[in-house]
Amino acid sequence: MNQEELYTVVGGRGTMTVFEIYIKATPERLWEAITDGEMRKKYSFGVATVSDWEPGSEYRSSVPGVIDIASGVNIEVDPPRRLVQSFTALWSEEVEREGESRVTWEIEPVGDSCRLAVTHDQLGEGANSELWGGWPMILSGLKTLLETGEMLDTPGSLRYARAGG
Repeated sequence: MNQEELYTVVGGRGTMTVFEIYIKATPERLWEAITDGEMRKKYSFGVATVSDWEPGSEYRSSVPGVIDIASGVNIEVDPPRRLVQSFTALWSEEVEREGESRVTWEIEPVGDSCRLAVTHDQLGEGANSELWGGWPMILSGLKTLLETGEMLDTPGSLRYARAGG
């Protein structure tokens, strides 16, 4: 079965983007970096994501008192292998109008490293590129943090790092 046969269009929302990266880390360490709010701030524009990480629970990505970035529901939670979340962007009225989409994080051990695939799908036809355009910088920051312990200082990578206290 090829990738096209595996993909199902849901409710007419058929645009998707897939990002794949290899990171020298254990699946457990990579899962922690994805689900720990303070750790996530270090590679995700300075934005923390808070949740109890249970199936059906809500999550919120924000800089409290400064900006709400996204919210959604943890649809599938299978540590340290797979996290499926609904995703509603909140940082502007324009992206909020795009409605709900879905983000799937898949971790696969490869030797002493992991393959991380992030699929952002169920995006509307002609979806605003802001919805998925930040993923390369976020994933580069994640890789850098786990492999070197350092944070990227690229434009935008720490956009809200000093905001909100």
